[in-house]
Amino acid sequence: MPRWFNIDFIQPDLRYLPMKKYYFLLLVFLSLHCWQCGNNGYSFRGISIPADVTTYYVGQFKNNALNAPPTLAIETSEALKEKIRRESRLILNETTPDVEFQGTIVDFRVTAEAPQPGESSAINRLTIVTSVEYINNKDESNGFKKNFSFFFDFPSTTELASVQTQATEDILAQLTEDIFNAAFTNW
Repeated sequence: MPRWFNIDFIQPDLRYLPMKKYYFLLLVFLSLHCWQCGNNGYSFRGISIPADVTTYYVGQFKNNALNAPPTLAIETSEALKEKIRRESRLILNETTPDVEFQGTIVDFRVTAEAPQPGESSAINRLTIVTSVEYINNKDESNGFKKNFSFFFDFPSTTELASVQTQATEDILAQLTEDIFNAAFTNW
């Protein structure tokens, strides 16, 4: 039984009441502080989106890569839209967005890696490179234009067509993560 409660008289022990009041006030203060931090765009994930930024837009990516599948640009745009929708509080707005993403598929290539004795390689590498422009209409100094790239390794005995779907999904997952982090984290 807590010390502030006296069983003999079934009434609170007034000596310990002020301490209970301080604990209550501390709990209220910490709750308000956490709520305020959450409303200003702070989180434990490291996402730093200002409170006045509420909408986003991802334009249709262009495909300038020679050997890229025709649907790659659409898949990239949709993957980035979905990433932002799922992992931020921003709302898609095509007319007057606070932040915008425009992009181009720059390169889609397969290269031989890990050479073996003779003239063969053990691994092929699919690499996708995108150029992304991030425009922050609320604070233009936070915008950027960068290239992002990632790769997927597969055995040289395997045809690209048999792994292309999985490879593209894996690469796009990492590319969208990198683009999202570049735009919304201040590490």
